[in-house]
Amino acid sequence: MATAAPQKITTFLMFEGRAEEAITYYLSLFDDAEVIDITRYGPDGPGKEGTVRLATFSLAGQRLMCIDSYVTHDFGFTPAMSLYVQCENEAELDRLYGALAEQGSELMPLGSYGFSARFGWVNDRFGVSWQLNLPA
Repeated sequence: MATAAPQKITTFLMFEGRAEEAITYYLSLFDDAEVIDITRYGPDGPGKEGTVRLATFSLAGQRLMCIDSYVTHDFGFTPAMSLYVQCENEAELDRLYGALAEQGSELMPLGSYGFSARFGWVNDRFGVSWQLNLPA
């Protein structure tokens, strides 16, 4: 039996101390979700001990990677790059939109915009942008 080829392109998210919190939150939102691998900084750094040096996790079969950067940056996440989720039904769309918008910000409220049956766009509490779509 042949094994599946590794995913060639992987979304990479850089946090500044909240990577594990974000992973845990995202895993709670999707049924098919798991941590694949996680390594943390030790007492010798260079990051704060226990923060995420590198993690790989999967949401609905899509692998993502993330780190806790120990360097403070003058930039963060931007809606110009977002995670696009094709929802299976209206209940899933409503649940994800509500959860991701909590402590976040709405960019496009749930509605019909002509290109889908229902669509919404939010930045979550970590600043990561999500487009949620219910296909026509």
